[in-house]
Amino acid sequence: MMNRVVLVGRLTKDPELRYTPNGVAVATFTLAVNRTFTNQNGEREADFINCVVWRKPAENVANFLKKGSLAGVDGRLQTRNYEGQDGKRVYVTEVQAESVQFLEPRNAAGSQGGSNQYGGQRDDYSYGGNNNQNQRPYDNNRSNQSQTRVDQDPFANNGQIDISDDDLPF
Repeated sequence: MMNRVVLVGRLTKDPELRYTPNGVAVATFTLAVNRTFTNQNGEREADFINCVVWRKPAENVANFLKKGSLAGVDGRLQTRNYEGQDGKRVYVTEVQAESVQFLEPRNAAGSQGGSNQYGGQRDDYSYGGNNNQNQRPYDNNRSNQSQTRVDQDPFANNGQIDISDDDLPF
């Protein structure tokens, strides 16, 4: 059996961070995910998908994402139910996020920027459940000079991208 969800979309409002009675952080947010087709009027519609993330990733989501932020979510679909105020059973389906990727710099979604706990400008891009939360996707053993950052246009130089043979998977 398989239950895997992968989404990329924008937050519809700021994440809501709460704590369980045992002190476990939980953040909820809604992603607007564009459909791949247009309706009869030529407009692109979106689905609004509720997501839940727990523990340290929940705190990171609440601290570094906000309304309009582009995020990727990897997780599983889960349904739960509870009794509503009117006494009727309410069913809720949501994505239990195992990994949330921050897909743009913090200031790209309209923020005026901010500083991290070390006093510098924060440009973290993701948090995937490990403790390397300050690691950027372009950090590795090679020089960063030949790589394009996430916030740069890779087609800026006449639509051509320089790719070394080492970067090809075949």
